[in-house]
Amino acid sequence: MRNQVLETVYGVDPAQIAVIPHGIPDLPFVDPNFHKDQFGVAGRPVMLTFGLISPGKGIEMGIEALPLIVERHPDFVSMVVGATHPNLVKAEGETYRLSLERRAKALGVEQNLIFLNQYVDDQQLSEVIGAADLYLTPYLNVSQITSGTLAYCYGSGKAVISTPYWHAEELLRDGHGLLVPFRDAPAIADAVNTLLDQPTLRHAMRKQAYLAGRQMVWPQVGEAYADLFDRLLLNTDHHRRRVVRIPATLAVEPAQLPPWRFQHLLAMADATGVLQHAVHAVPDFSHGYCTDDNARALLLSVQLEGSDDEGFESLRSLQTASAAFLNYAFTPQTGRFRNFMAFDRRWLEVQGSEDSHARALWSLGAVVGRTHQLNLRNWAARLFERALPALETFTSPRAWAFAVLGLHDYLRILDGDRLALRWRLELAERLLAAFNANASPDWPWLENVVAYDNARLPQALIISGRWLGRFDMLETGLNALAWLQRVQTAPAGHFRPIGSDGFWQRGAAPALYDQQPLEAAAAVAACLEAFHASGDEHWLREAQRSFDCYLGGNDLQQPLYDGTNGGCYDGLQPAGLNRNQGAESTLAFLMALADMRAIPGPA
Repeated sequence: MRNQVLETVYGVDPAQIAVIPHGIPDLPFVDPNFHKDQFGVAGRPVMLTFGLISPGKGIEMGIEALPLIVERHPDFVSMVVGATHPNLVKAEGETYRLSLERRAKALGVEQNLIFLNQYVDDQQLSEVIGAADLYLTPYLNVSQITSGTLAYCYGSGKAVISTPYWHAEELLRDGHGLLVPFRDAPAIADAVNTLLDQPTLRHAMRKQAYLAGRQMVWPQVGEAYADLFDRLLLNTDHHRRRVVRIPATLAVEPAQLPPWRFQHLLAMADATGVLQHAVHAVPDFSHGYCTDDNARALLLSVQLEGSDDEGFESLRSLQTASAAFLNYAFTPQTGRFRNFMAFDRRWLEVQGSEDSHARALWSLGAVVGRTHQLNLRNWAARLFERALPALETFTSPRAWAFAVLGLHDYLRILDGDRLALRWRLELAERLLAAFNANASPDWPWLENVVAYDNARLPQALIISGRWLGRFDMLETGLNALAWLQRVQTAPAGHFRPIGSDGFWQRGAAPALYDQQPLEAAAAVAACLEAFHASGDEHWLREAQRSFDCYLGGNDLQQPLYDGTNGGCYDGLQPAGLNRNQGAESTLAFLMALADMRAIPGPA
């Protein structure tokens, strides 16, 4: 709409227009009940309108709607927060506000209306917004280019009801809010009652608004301005900047990492998703697809998004295919993901394993927490929410750990989601309890076998302990990871993962082969999480040691990484390398590479 005005009314060349959203503070996504007691409305549904009070805001329409709302929801309260506009006070005093109060009394709804007649500071404003279940902007004029109050509440995750002025039409399309006609109090009442009667719809709308609002927070807006200024400067010859790189010694220079090569990964994918296996570097159709590998592919794509544009751009089509695969794999009737699909797109089971379900949750949580694509984030948040209840019956510790990692990413954005917060704590407690029940000084592990994807278990405890402020979880995770890294370091000093041909049973010797690339990726991620939690650079060296397994730092002294196509061999066997380049191995290497590339350089 704003572009249209600039182009049609003022004749501005579209190429000269850059749209940057209205900036908002980065307020948390909170449960409204947390702040309600501060305003004497605990336990009551609250609708907020705030800003300078003046006739053009249509506040009278919200008051006219109150009788129809209170008829169905007697405990409902409308809060109108803000001082009267100073120009209006200068011209006629508080006449307008007093007329609103008289109208409320005449309608018999004075018990359901609160006027907070004052300016509020940033802290008070965040608390007022936090206490609201709904937000109303009943403006009377369609030609409202922007509304700061609308932007603030929308970006804070409020369910918004508004008249269709220009800014509201742009912001609330696609179900992100409810639009009502101008000067139509019954329509406002109907919208309010609909959202109060349907909490699932209200909560979904809140989440959609909050997720969309992440692109409006000040850091994102500041970045958008900086990018615009950079583009303008770079288009001006005499402002072009020359970057000079000062060479560093090996003591300072980080280890050289392989370049991005996605030829093999993209060859392993089609419009359905990622194929599981390969014969050497040739995709093997006979084994079809699985949710596990498509979840890994989706996770890799969002690892790169925003941190490595070169890598991410190569994976856009794969991201879409992997997301579509997970969407199709979910069965609403059971609330579970299926795992294995034949090449002809026939599902080979009614439901997949707990681990595959939790890997899918992990990737969906990562999408919510990391993507900048609003549509993809909204899709992932909805599917994540539908798949979460299945965790109730899960008994696999790895499934608990995968889900914890997904919940952590999910809560980076939706940090006020009480159900997600409960599940993060519940699953972390389950992991800690398993360690406490089974571990001993010579076997600080939660099971009687060290099996596969092992480092993900302490990683989940470390990340939970760090963000929950639980030293017991953090210490247990760090101790378990330190032990695991010690026993997986060969006498020669290189990384030697527990072999999949028998694993490591308590009281027996660990299996030497089949060593899987998956283990190195898990170790890299866990060691980097340990570094972030402890600040100990020992963990950076352990991450590098684990990653070097791909580059020849292994029992065979041969690289697992195929530098010609970006693929990764399927593991180490007694007779040498398994030369097949399956999706799991290739994705494990690429995810580990993404983690290593994300390590900050020296200051």
